[in-house]
Amino acid sequence: MGFSFFASRAAARFLEDIRRPAGVSTAALLLTAASGGGIVAYADSSRAEEAPEPPPRKKKVVVLGTGWAGTSFLKNLDSSRYEVKVISPRNYFAFTPLLPSVTCGTVEARSVVEPIRRMFEKKGKDVAYYEAECLKIDPTKKAVHCRSAVGTNLDGNGDFMLDYDYLVVALGAAVNTFNTPGVMEHCHFLKEVEDAQKIRKSVIDCFERASIPNISEEEKRKILHFVIIGGGPTGVEFAAELHDFLVEDLVKLYPAIEQFVKITIIQSGEHILNTFDQRIAVFAESKFQRDGIELSTGFRVIKVSDDSITVKCKSSGVETLVPYGMAIWSAGIGTRPVITDFMNQVGQGKRRALATNEWLRVPECDSVYAIGDCSSISQRKIMEDISTIFKVADKDNSGTLTLKEINDVLEDICIRYPQVELYMKSMHMVDIADLIKGGLGDSHKESMVVNIEEFKKALCHVDSQVKTVPATAQVAAQQGYYLADCFNKKDHCTEHPEGPLRLTGSGEGHHNFRPFRYKHLGQFAPLGGEQAAAELPGDWVSMGHSTQWLWYSVYASKQVSWRTRVLVVSDWTRRFIFGRDSSRI
Repeated sequence: MGFSFFASRAAARFLEDIRRPAGVSTAALLLTAASGGGIVAYADSSRAEEAPEPPPRKKKVVVLGTGWAGTSFLKNLDSSRYEVKVISPRNYFAFTPLLPSVTCGTVEARSVVEPIRRMFEKKGKDVAYYEAECLKIDPTKKAVHCRSAVGTNLDGNGDFMLDYDYLVVALGAAVNTFNTPGVMEHCHFLKEVEDAQKIRKSVIDCFERASIPNISEEEKRKILHFVIIGGGPTGVEFAAELHDFLVEDLVKLYPAIEQFVKITIIQSGEHILNTFDQRIAVFAESKFQRDGIELSTGFRVIKVSDDSITVKCKSSGVETLVPYGMAIWSAGIGTRPVITDFMNQVGQGKRRALATNEWLRVPECDSVYAIGDCSSISQRKIMEDISTIFKVADKDNSGTLTLKEINDVLEDICIRYPQVELYMKSMHMVDIADLIKGGLGDSHKESMVVNIEEFKKALCHVDSQVKTVPATAQVAAQQGYYLADCFNKKDHCTEHPEGPLRLTGSGEGHHNFRPFRYKHLGQFAPLGGEQAAAELPGDWVSMGHSTQWLWYSVYASKQVSWRTRVLVVSDWTRRFIFGRDSSRI
């Protein structure tokens, strides 16, 4: 028994020196003494810390597209809150406003693009990117069908599916040919960087072809006739860039054929730049006429062949054949096939763009958002909710509204229905009292008490100010920023909502965020010859050489990285010193 006793004491001391394994709450170690059959039991009475619960699963956010809207959303999204995946066949972001400059070598193509993966790496974002094209959106299963954009997919290995909790559709728009015969086969477009590179090669090809011996003067005039179809900002900017390229560079290299060069803009409307202030349109037209750029306004293209364009005068109906050497189509945008298919699924088959509410959500799908050129915001009209608004404002249930009761809900009304503020501004009204008086006349100057019928009459013209936002890069970028901000503060706004709280029963119901409000920051139209026109906030219009330098400053500052900013500025400097490169590469 003596040996058993000492063995037991030694074993106990040995076991006390052993650290309890992590995660074990109670350990029982048994040691059997060889002599005497004694058993020594050691029990660990300390309790281990309980294993931590796994973190909650992050919501999956799938983003389709890397254009202005998608990139703005991704740059401002707090990716630590979500599991983010990006699908796009284009693994870079392109600064599209400078594409006309790329067509003529004023700016190089790589100066206006920034790799998507580099942007994520610089921002320290945990985002998965897949170079693929979205073929189909399945809102029922909450999944997107994709196909790899790398290599061939004959064996089907490039096809895959991704499920989502939230889907952000930012696929942009396609070229709209309006089903005009021959446009897809014979015209150039200016939507992508690759389009600009093709145009640059084609311009040089036209001059080289016209320089070949034994080419008649008539054939030279046709080859060197550059036709731009569409007098919007893209068409006008390209015409200005092409004219500068011809006057400043190509005529020095091809002096023998200078006299045969011609640029024509065909516009269906009566004026070019019809989305700009009328003063800018007149200035641009007069400048182009001085520069020798022909403006064919009031003509509609009805057919394009390999060497001629058939146009029809809208006023007389007379058809004319226009021979050309190169044609550029910039007459509008349309929906992509995947968007068209999705619109048919959700009951929007008759629309031209994917409709969203003011919070950029597709009304038929709670978890699908659409931003950029592929979508269009459907602003709800105030007359659809006029009864609800009256009921909310009528706190004492008297059946009438005083001026004070209307003012109490005026802020929420202006947030939910921005057309109210726009209408008051357009009619030069100072406050709601002016709006009521304007709608009801002098009879309500003394007594500002209205019933529901009078309230409807006072606001019946407000919805005339409902406006659709334009399909521009500026709108897309603001939408992306707004939606990312909503995602970032989703949890906070659930507890502390910031939407039009007193109008929770109107239209789409309760929302925790303020609706999207587009803020117009102005727009530019470079017109060549170091001159530009600008439409600035506050009805300001600027034109001339100083505006061109303002254009340089703004577009340099709007670059997405310091790398592209330096490259663009250096390209401009190189052009000033050495001219544009006319190499066909």
